Amino acid sequence: MTGGIIRVGISGWTYPPWRGTFYPKGLRQNQELHYAASHLRAIEVNGTFYGLQKPDTFAGWAEQVGGEFVFAVKAPRFITHIRRLRDIEVPVANFIASGILRLGVHLGPILWQFPPNFSYDRERVAAFLRLLPNDTAMAADLGRRHDGKLHAPAWLDVTARRPVRHAVEIRHPSFCCGEFIDLLRAHNVALVCADSVAWPRLMDVTADFVYCRLHGSQELYASGYDNDSLDRWASRLKPWAGGDEPDDATRIAARPRRRKRDVFVFFDNDLKVRAPANAMELIRRLR
Repeated sequence: MTGGIIRVGISGWTYPPWRGTFYPKGLRQNQELHYAASHLRAIEVNGTFYGLQKPDTFAGWAEQVGGEFVFAVKAPRFITHIRRLRDIEVPVANFIASGILRLGVHLGPILWQFPPNFSYDRERVAAFLRLLPNDTAMAADLGRRHDGKLHAPAWLDVTARRPVRHAVEIRHPSFCCGEFIDLLRAHNVALVCADSVAWPRLMDVTADFVYCRLHGSQELYASGYDNDSLDRWASRLKPWAGGDEPDDATRIAARPRRRKRDVFVFFDNDLKVRAPANAMELIRRLR
């Protein structure tokens, strides 16, 4: 059985410490996304977490990347941190209508990051998972329920029906229960494997893809990954892509059935300074 696609990327792309290190000296800022996309296979969009964007913004990003490149789009904190998953149908519709579908084939997983003080509530989480659209046509239907808080006219055109993937990052230990894993699997939503010293790191596979965020295993957002650490992560990604599990997988539920899976890995570590270098080093190992 051939494996799924492994995409290694970074969280965000506009950081001054990268200029003259990852980005060549003198590279114009409006060329940084194109440069990053030519060396990596995916990037997490952070700006969508802080506020709604415009369709033209998404279109501009899509124009700067190649055909195989995808963006993982971080869902708004208004939904996860302020509303805390309560009464969120319209806010989710606004997020979709703001233009994420304009990324077209470059739309990767949508990342839903829960706050550290948000504990597991079965009914609230189940209702949230039921709301999530699993393809672009369903997303457009949901987006039509938007209100007037958009910054530009809604973009809900769907030229081709494609899957929409979702990943959830937990940061409270109460989510470490088999019931939550079962809910994710029922909706084909990935549980983010978050490598950090502050939050649970679970490797339960709950969807047809795997999503990892490497925040720094020694110091949150501050530590880089040395050669041994990168070797360990490379040894985990290959079994996941091939349909198996790493030998050191930490799970709280039963193993899923064997099937090849796409794998997404994003470096969000070392105050952003070493994230691109770590990503490039991991890509070399996977080759």
